[in-house]
Amino acid sequence: MSTSPVKRIQSKQLPEPHPTPVNALDYPRFAGIPTFMRLPHIPDAKRLDVALMGVPYDGGTSYRPGARFGPRRIREQSALIRPYNPVLNVNPFECLRVADYGDLSVNPLSIEDTFRRITMELNVVLQESAIPMCVGGDHSILLPILRSIHKFHGPVALIQLDAHSDTWDEYWGIKYSHGTPVRRAIEEGLLAEPYILQVGLRGQAYNAQDLDYAREHKIDMVTAEEFHQHGLPLVDKKLKAFEGLKTYLSLDIDVVDPAFAPGTGTPQVGGLSSVQILGLVRALQGLNFVGCDLVEVSPQFDSAEITSLLAANLLFEQLCLFC
Repeated sequence: MSTSPVKRIQSKQLPEPHPTPVNALDYPRFAGIPTFMRLPHIPDAKRLDVALMGVPYDGGTSYRPGARFGPRRIREQSALIRPYNPVLNVNPFECLRVADYGDLSVNPLSIEDTFRRITMELNVVLQESAIPMCVGGDHSILLPILRSIHKFHGPVALIQLDAHSDTWDEYWGIKYSHGTPVRRAIEEGLLAEPYILQVGLRGQAYNAQDLDYAREHKIDMVTAEEFHQHGLPLVDKKLKAFEGLKTYLSLDIDVVDPAFAPGTGTPQVGGLSSVQILGLVRALQGLNFVGCDLVEVSPQFDSAEITSLLAANLLFEQLCLFC
């Protein structure tokens, strides 16, 4: 096991200054090579507290592909991010050493080999006590990420913001897809049951038994309808159970209504607004996160790049949670 995140979140004492975003008043946002939040590209976990990395893989999708291009487009839209968060009163680039780690190596022709590569590369990051922030890619990448997290932290709690439970057993006889990672993670003992909270679930099901597995494993589910009716206070009550626990945060952009985030592979109406998802992520401040992801942005289905822009802002809000 690694040292606890509470200890290692204190910024690494290195002689070099903290990596910082390019100042837009020195170098305009439309110029230069795109990186996450205009941070330097530093593929060395020893020098980082938080490693922002792309995982450009969408071989686990079952409907619309294209999430492999998500990291690239989110990098472009993140040029608009400024360093200070006035709502949470924090500048994450001052309290953390964070940079664009680059993209993990994936195999577009093999989901099993891609999983192996993701886990191996994340092991290198976690071995250096850096926190991984992964930008997908489709949601199948959650499983290999959790395998690596488990190696260093043991079973972790999971907070999942998503339109779908991702607890299906298989698609077309295949065990690995973007609809199965939570079920596989439970089967492999990667999650600290019953500390699994899913927020934003909605939409039609194949049958009345679709969520039986989730119920059997006592997954706490807040539907979009419940969230619309009761708001953040309902979630706040449930978050008390996660205080002090090592927790992983997974954000599928389809938790947001397609009116605000059309660029995704499996859009589902009736979701959260951009204002609601920002408030929901900010409400997680103070929890003990050991890693996070943001997945399922498919740029070719976007409109005026509003999905990638929202994703970039949510990525910044997630980063602020580590301060």
